[in-house]
Parts: sequence; C-alpha cells; structure tokens
Amino acid sequence: MIKIAVIGILLAGMLGWAFYDAMSTEESAPTEENSASNPPSEEDFESMEEQAEKQGDMLEEGDPAPDFELETLDGETMSLSQMEGSPVLINFWATWCPPCRAEMPDMQTFYEENDIEVLAVNLTDTESGQSAVSSFVEEMDLTFPVLLDKDVSVAGKYNIQPVPTSFFIDSEGIIQHISIGAMNEDIMNSELEQFE
Repeated sequence: MIKIAVIGILLAGMLGWAFYDAMSTEESAPTEENSASNPPSEEDFESMEEQAEKQGDMLEEGDPAPDFELETLDGETMSLSQMEGSPVLINFWATWCPPCRAEMPDMQTFYEENDIEVLAVNLTDTESGQSAVSSFVEEMDLTFPVLLDKDVSVAGKYNIQPVPTSFFIDSEGIIQHISIGAMNEDIMNSELEQFE
C-alpha cells in the first residue's frame, strides 16, 4: 500500500515537473527574430555529416586538437594556435539548441573564474542569420570569443554531430576530454581539474 502511494507521488511529481518545464519553455521561447524557433533543416545536418566524413576518423582524448581559424562575432580572425600555452575549452553550439542555451550562463561564470580560454564556435550555417547569434550573445552578456563557423567546416574537422559538444584542450594542444551534451559549471571545473 505504501509502495503504491510512493509510486503515485513520484509519478505526480514527474508529471508536474514535465508540465512546469513545458510551460517555462513556452514563456521563455524566443521570438521569430531569434533562430531558436527555426531549427536547422535536414540539409544543414547532412552538410555537417559530409564535412565529418571528409575529415576521416573521430577525434579522441589524447589526440592533438586540429588547428582552425575563424572570424569572431566582432569581425576579428582567431585561431586555436593563438591559444598555445593556455588550456582551452572549445564549445560547438547553436542558438536554436536548448541545451546549448542552458549551459551558456555557467560557461560564462566558468570563463570568468578560471585561467582558461573559451572559444564558442557557433554553427552559423545552421542559424537563421548572424544577427540571431549577435542577439543571443548580447542577451546572455557573453564575454568570451564567439567564433562563426559559417560553412561548418570546423565542425566537420572536429566531427561534430550533436550540439553542444565541447573539447577540453591542455596547454600543449592535446584533447584531454570530450563532452557531448550540456555541462554545468561543476562539470566544467571538474574536467579542468583533471588536467591542470
């Protein structure tokens, strides 16, 4: 009898949470101006898959991180090799991706509180436009560099399939950890401690 009551309470709690989560998402849903309401098409994902196939094998922990050069949201050019000598977190993301959006405040705090470079590589080819990226960065008050992967060639080089995907790279340019999915600040700090 108690088991049934506990199961009933748990079920009611889960349903309540699902309802709350759905309502919260609707209230905070972006406007049509924001690309979060316009997820990428099947063609966009096929383009990323084609890029990944061209690059060959999947990257693994212990591999050297492939260098790349991209334009930042501010119009400057930045490369991974510029970060040589510093640990780097490369995060592949998009504004239409709810887990990507959810992890950004924690990533900003992580960036502010640690001696690590953060390069947020936006899959710009999958966005409704660069203005959606600019609006999101401004809305979230992000201060780390946001790089624009306009043709998803860097995403292909890193064999990115789901976003967000993050690479923790040590000061010698070696991949120390690959994280698929959203991370919170505790996870980021834990991964950084592993190779400091």
